[in-house]
Amino acid sequence: MPVMHITKEHFREEVLDSTKPVLLEFWAPWCGHCRMVEPILEEIAGERPDIRVAKVNVDEEEGLASQFRVMSIPTILVWKDGEIRDRAVGARSKQELLSML
Repeated sequence: MPVMHITKEHFREEVLDSTKPVLLEFWAPWCGHCRMVEPILEEIAGERPDIRVAKVNVDEEEGLASQFRVMSIPTILVWKDGEIRDRAVGARSKQELLSML
């Protein structure tokens, strides 16, 4: 499954109401560390059909970034059963991201 791009219009449906855990990155196109994480997220999305991998562009979705107190990017949140279960700020390796799940 490809990495999903999340907007406020479908955040509830795709993240909060998801029956699968969601690995959600808050990012921006100009962020170098975000670009480093992007291929890792794509790889995880292709290998793990049991989870959802998604991204929120903080430039386009300032409200979501503010709601979840995203102060630095990349910020990665793991959602399970509609709740944040883990949080990391900064680039992470594939193993570190998988261990958050």
